[in-house]
Amino acid sequence: MGGSKLVIVESPAKASTIEGYLGPDYRVEASIGHIRDLPQPKDLPADMKKGPYGRFAVDVEDGFTPYYAVNPDKKKKVTELKRALKDADELYLATDEDREGEAIAWHLLQVLKPKVPVHRMVFHEITREAIQRALENTREIDTDLVDAQETRRVLDRLYGYEVSPLLWRKIRPSLSAGRVQSVATRLVVDRERERMAHVRASYWSIDTHVTTGPGAFGARVVEVDGHRVATGSDFTEAGTLTPKATAAGAVHLDEAAATRLATLLEASTSSRIDSVTQKPYRRRPAAPFTTSTLQQEASRKLHWNASSTMRTAQSLYESGYITYMRTDSTALSEQAVHAARTQARELYGAEAVAEKPRVYGTKSKGAQEAHEAIRPAGDHFRTPDQVAGSLSRQQLALYDLIWKRTVASQMADALGHTATIRVLTGVGDGEGRHDVVSSASGTVITSPGFRLAYQEGRDSSRYEAEREGGDAEKVLPDVHEGDAADVDEARAEGHETQPPGRYTEASLVKTMEELGIGRPSTYAATIQTISDRGYVVHRGQYLVPTWLAFSVTRLLEQNLSNLVDYDFTASMESDLDRIAAGREDGRQFLTQFYLGGDGKGDQSGLRHQVESLGDIDARQVNSLEHLDGVTLRLGRYGPYLEREDGTRANVPEDIAPDELDATKVQELFALAADDGRELGVDPATGHMVIAKNGRFGPYVTEVLPEEDEGAAGTDDAKTGAAKSGTAKPARGRKKAAPKPRTASLFKSMDLSTVTLEDALKLLSLPREVGVDPASGEVITAQNGRYGPYLKKGTDSRTLSSEDQLLSITLPEALEIYSQPKTRGRGAARPPLREFGEDPVSGKKVVVKDGRFGPYITDGVTNITVPRSESVEELTQERAFELLADKRAKGPAPKKRTTRKAPAKKRTTTAKKSTKKKPSAGKKSSAEE
Repeated sequence: MGGSKLVIVESPAKASTIEGYLGPDYRVEASIGHIRDLPQPKDLPADMKKGPYGRFAVDVEDGFTPYYAVNPDKKKKVTELKRALKDADELYLATDEDREGEAIAWHLLQVLKPKVPVHRMVFHEITREAIQRALENTREIDTDLVDAQETRRVLDRLYGYEVSPLLWRKIRPSLSAGRVQSVATRLVVDRERERMAHVRASYWSIDTHVTTGPGAFGARVVEVDGHRVATGSDFTEAGTLTPKATAAGAVHLDEAAATRLATLLEASTSSRIDSVTQKPYRRRPAAPFTTSTLQQEASRKLHWNASSTMRTAQSLYESGYITYMRTDSTALSEQAVHAARTQARELYGAEAVAEKPRVYGTKSKGAQEAHEAIRPAGDHFRTPDQVAGSLSRQQLALYDLIWKRTVASQMADALGHTATIRVLTGVGDGEGRHDVVSSASGTVITSPGFRLAYQEGRDSSRYEAEREGGDAEKVLPDVHEGDAADVDEARAEGHETQPPGRYTEASLVKTMEELGIGRPSTYAATIQTISDRGYVVHRGQYLVPTWLAFSVTRLLEQNLSNLVDYDFTASMESDLDRIAAGREDGRQFLTQFYLGGDGKGDQSGLRHQVESLGDIDARQVNSLEHLDGVTLRLGRYGPYLEREDGTRANVPEDIAPDELDATKVQELFALAADDGRELGVDPATGHMVIAKNGRFGPYVTEVLPEEDEGAAGTDDAKTGAAKSGTAKPARGRKKAAPKPRTASLFKSMDLSTVTLEDALKLLSLPREVGVDPASGEVITAQNGRYGPYLKKGTDSRTLSSEDQLLSITLPEALEIYSQPKTRGRGAARPPLREFGEDPVSGKKVVVKDGRFGPYITDGVTNITVPRSESVEELTQERAFELLADKRAKGPAPKKRTTRKAPAKKRTTTAKKSTKKKPSAGKKSSAEE
């Protein structure tokens, strides 16, 4: 029998956890997220399709009134909830306390139409104490939060449905533009533009080894004749010294000067300690995690992407282990501060705890401070050891990170001192005399404080290795000013300036947060969207924009510049925050955005902007003047280069935009010159054989002669048949034109050197090796998607190399078939790549060549290497990230097989039109 009080939450996992804390009078059900949304216009009722709702499912002329429909996949759930509500005398809406959660609660109220008392129940952690407090302190639905969510939803619908069709017409079908995703794409494109504009400059440094009475140490030359030596950070992106460095008289060492000084330093006998300075070192612990900082730290320490982090955090929250994971607040409750300080004192001693409770302020733009920071749940924290038996490895790794960060946030500062030793050496030769100063710095920690529990990770900067001091822990000898020293080794080393580093998911999230673009709930989804749309690809842990992203960004910058303006986008987020706080009206905001200040859409606003665009040159949008006389264009089948004379060369997908320099351009044109090269005539068919370079690699193919006028498969042939009245194929069917034979080149072959003889051998595949005398079955050698193999009936055996396809004999094939068949692809092969131990499983990670292509494994979890990434360029961090993402997604759901019901007896009735239902939970590609 059901309880008398119905509690509705979003997810089954959350429902299961909460039900354990409530008595038998409570029944907990899950709505499985939103139960209704704005339908796509094609799914509107027939009588609404031509009305004011027909374009957006929003009436823009009547206060932007939305039309909501229960999602097709939620109709059964709504029926279940209505049935459960009939048995209840009270309804508790216990969805998350953010805008989306408040909106879900409001939609449930509108659809279920309860006739019993309704309570809004909110909490930011799922513990027995928190649930009890929430039951005792219910409230009404916050209509301001609902208004903010609805405004955001309508805003994204207007943006997507107005702008995305522009991309479809001018660039490529099925693309999307969105309020946050388009700006995030521009960020990645802008960084790549900076990398492309970067001019490398060469400079040299000198590292020395200095010996003194108390000991030896390494140092770097920092001054020559009183002027500091230029390092990478002293150069502009144009490859020249910065004005500041020039004004300071910085010395730009080239190879000759650096080598000369290194030789003189080793020969010199007049070195002494010029100065010894010591500065106090103090570092405060990092604040507890927000959504953004959790994603950044999980990327640095666990090598996870944002989606993996959020999926794992959600599972921890819903299971009652951490507080709500979508927050931009660093605040801790009094109970949490007490719990952290108590645990730090118990584990690390009283001296490791800060004298006073620490209070952290949020630095991010537009922070709402609506929740606590992400921390372990409860008034008393459970240590990682205490929960290890209840969590998966993936969950435990993230819980451990959150627990350590929270406890460390209430611990004492790390204290110590940073020492700097400068060594002066006089050198000289026939070209002149110089005073050279070498410097070494090191930090000694005397009181570790919070470092006993946790140290925050950092994203390395371009020239971090060249900077002195910092947190590098290095003990220097106890020397004093004036002490004798000896430079017994000096080594000159050349460097080149580096372009700005590409974004990782973590650094992109950090930048978006600093600019006020997006909110905690959108970061992971935004990155996933721009990846799914083909705007960025992963290279290791870095995000590389595609040429498609360049075209989309260029189109928006040139025609709708405010929509990808960083400040404008941030201001929209601030407006939504003000709506959520009740300080701004959502309808007025939408009117200003879409119809302009006069509310008519005739002079300003998004509608006016789009309608007044005029003609846009699609070719110009998809073209980039790359080098003198060479234009990069985005075509139907991908990017290509074109010279003024019309010569073209395809650009492979694995070449990043900043790598397409003059040398690479020449290589591609040279490769294109071999593309379509005639190898000769096949004596058996009389057809010309050519070598080509395709999207999936080089291949050979035959050129079939053009069809006769009466042949099937061509427009002329079909037209002629129609005119002459000859027999035509059945309506809707046409005879397929003959296809030329094609074959991919072996990995050992090269497009520029492949011969007609090679091509004819390739085109002969699959090759009949012979007949098995025992079974009478034909054995063939074939080249498949996953490599070369033998086939006899339904029995396939893997070959060790492609060359065997052309050389293997029948006896050799029979010998292979005489061996017992092993599972998979035969005998174990050595891994393609080997990495270190996975930070979660602790097991060695390798890349293997599997039946369905190369895959990454730690022996427990397997994940296929994405098609857009190569095994050779795969980094250890990216391998860890892909494994983490696979773990977070969990096992793939098993496919259910259902028996078809017997056909019903038909009766003659009026034919009813049916319409295809949209896939469950799927939004139009034009949105967000």
